[in-house]
Amino acid sequence: MPVVLAVVLGLAAGVLLLLRQRRQAAAETRAFALARTLDSDRMGRLLVGAEGQEIYRNAPARRFGLASDPLAPFAPLVEGDERAQHELARLRSAALVGESYRAELALTAPGGEREWLRFLVRPVEGLPGARLWAMEDVSARRAIDETLRREYESLTDFIDFLPVGCYSADTDGRIRYANQRLADWLGRSPLDLIGADLREVLGAVPNPEEDRSEMRLKGRGGEIFQAFLTHTVFDEGGETFTRSVVVRDLMPERQWERALRTAERRFRWLFDDAPVGIALVDLDGTLALCNPAFQDMLGLKGDDVAGRPVVDVLVEEDHAAAEEGLSRVLMGSSRTEQLEVRLKGPRGLICSLYVNPSVEEGEVSGLVLHFIDTTERKNLEIQFAQSQKMQAMGQLAGGVAHDFNNLLTAMIGFCDLLLQRHGAGDPSFADIMQIKQNANRAAALVRQLLAFSRRQALQPRLLDVTDALADLSNLLRRLLGETIELRMVHGRGLGLVRVDPGQFDQVIINLAVNARDAMPGGGMLTIRTGGVAVERPVQRGAECMPPGEYVLIEVSDTGTGIPKDLQERIFEPFFSTKEVGAGTGLGLSTVYGIVRQTDGYVFVDSAPGQGATFSIYLPRSEAEAGMSGVTGRAPRPNLAAEPPAAGDLTGAGTILLVEDEDAVRLFGSRALRNKGYRVLEASDGEAALDVLRAEDDIDVLISDVVMPGMDGMTLSRLVRMERPSIQIILISGYSEDVARGELAGLDGVAFLPKPFSLKQLAGAVKEAMAGCG
Repeated sequence: MPVVLAVVLGLAAGVLLLLRQRRQAAAETRAFALARTLDSDRMGRLLVGAEGQEIYRNAPARRFGLASDPLAPFAPLVEGDERAQHELARLRSAALVGESYRAELALTAPGGEREWLRFLVRPVEGLPGARLWAMEDVSARRAIDETLRREYESLTDFIDFLPVGCYSADTDGRIRYANQRLADWLGRSPLDLIGADLREVLGAVPNPEEDRSEMRLKGRGGEIFQAFLTHTVFDEGGETFTRSVVVRDLMPERQWERALRTAERRFRWLFDDAPVGIALVDLDGTLALCNPAFQDMLGLKGDDVAGRPVVDVLVEEDHAAAEEGLSRVLMGSSRTEQLEVRLKGPRGLICSLYVNPSVEEGEVSGLVLHFIDTTERKNLEIQFAQSQKMQAMGQLAGGVAHDFNNLLTAMIGFCDLLLQRHGAGDPSFADIMQIKQNANRAAALVRQLLAFSRRQALQPRLLDVTDALADLSNLLRRLLGETIELRMVHGRGLGLVRVDPGQFDQVIINLAVNARDAMPGGGMLTIRTGGVAVERPVQRGAECMPPGEYVLIEVSDTGTGIPKDLQERIFEPFFSTKEVGAGTGLGLSTVYGIVRQTDGYVFVDSAPGQGATFSIYLPRSEAEAGMSGVTGRAPRPNLAAEPPAAGDLTGAGTILLVEDEDAVRLFGSRALRNKGYRVLEASDGEAALDVLRAEDDIDVLISDVVMPGMDGMTLSRLVRMERPSIQIILISGYSEDVARGELAGLDGVAFLPKPFSLKQLAGAVKEAMAGCG
């Protein structure tokens, strides 16, 4: 029996222990949940025991100090504010005696920031001697209250000083509100009027059912003045009020004369002193009155104008249109008319004529005509149209001149080759000379054309932008120099684009050179790529990019930036912010032309001092897409210099001749080989670079300026950096005068304008060879 009792007692003790552990775990769970809830609360809470020990503190209460003095961290923030210091003392006192106290304090942080905190201290029920400290940030609410207070004060000031009186009254005829203006008129203060009877103030209670009342009121000095009252009935909290506006009649009979003089003076300001011509026309179409500005337009005096039909002051060609427009306004079929007319008189001004009706008592009594001199603007429009026309013609002529010069170069050159085999006694000599002379005459005519642009056929193919930029990186670093860092950030999964690889390289090189010039003191050029899906049309200026999949190439620099007023013009041909001789303004226009010819888009984002970012969007292409339909040639730089004279034109050495025109290249290579030189040929800049890498013994580089892909100027700069010992001769069919300014930036480079003869070519090479030694 004792054994059974012991077992029973053991089981009971185990059950009690298990129940105690479960209750303790449940209590701990509730305490943890309560702690997390209090930590997420915006209000900070600190519980301090009777002995001054900290019992609990949630996360927002970390700003409180130690449990012995929770307000200690806030004392330095109220220095100099006696009210706030007094409130902190009251909070501490309430905590000591076990009372509740609440206060809102404005605290100033060391950085000058101002915040409002609400503090509360109170005893804790069930915990004798314990105190609960609470703190809440009420800065947002105080800011809203302050804003509302200022808005209310502004609105009150606005209503008080309106040029009309305002008041509201209840159904018993007691004034509940009156503005300052009404109080000033009545000679009392707004506070005196509140609660006053309308019968005492106005002499009667206006009938609220009438929208408008007319009354005679007594003013500050006892004078009687006429006033008009308008009423509005409204309901507020179940109580009906009447809100009225009092308009004082400020135009008594004794003031009418002065008011009329003021109105007449203002009319003269608007009429006589107006900078545009104004004429008043009667119903029969005769001029009744006109201002001095209109008389000056006509070169007549007022007496010579008045009484004449208005159409008589216009040239005869404008009579019909003017009469029709005036009739429409007089008949009421049109409220206003705008016409472009030409005035008679020595000046022959072109004017914009605005016709408006003059209405009296609801009926048209005449017309008011405004004549605005637009002669200068019209002339500027004509000049601008002519300028655009001449620019287009110049671009066309420049392209024709360049290509024609290539043909003339071949014609003159092959004539020179024929003359080496047919001397003066040969029957063919005279015919060959006749051909050469006429070719030279044609060349003289072509030299008068300026070189503005040229077109070339694109050869698009599928291109991986990442690979193309990687291949171009070494070249770009050499172009940028040591002071500019090149950084490339490539996106993933870009896809392919269909472009002409040479033209793509030219776009990137032109942007890089442009960025280099914008960073004379050094900086960073970043080229970033990525894929972009455009879901809606994007409007940027005059360009609208349609939805689709694009490959984005961003070229960003840390240079001087571009002012906003110039960003709309930077893609215009020949627009440049550089100094004279430092550029032709064709680099960015070339970029724009190539990108648009490839169905892409280019945008710029920039600000002065913040660098510039050019964003190029090229349509993503599928591998099976076609390759036809894209043509065009971008404008190229122009160069010029005089070819040297020569005696003995033979020589020895290796020459690299770079020319995309086969006939010119064939003539040049044959002519120079006949003079004893070893000649290597290349049809473009890229091929020339391949030859330069394969051949070490090259003495002279002869390159055309304008070629597909890399142009001669870029090729020359690369040769100058990599092989400075090579002498350079640039040839071009563009205007020699235009080209010479660009050549000034590259020392030691000769220029030979097209068309040139065999002797001129050999002489230029001879002098260049002399520089190799």
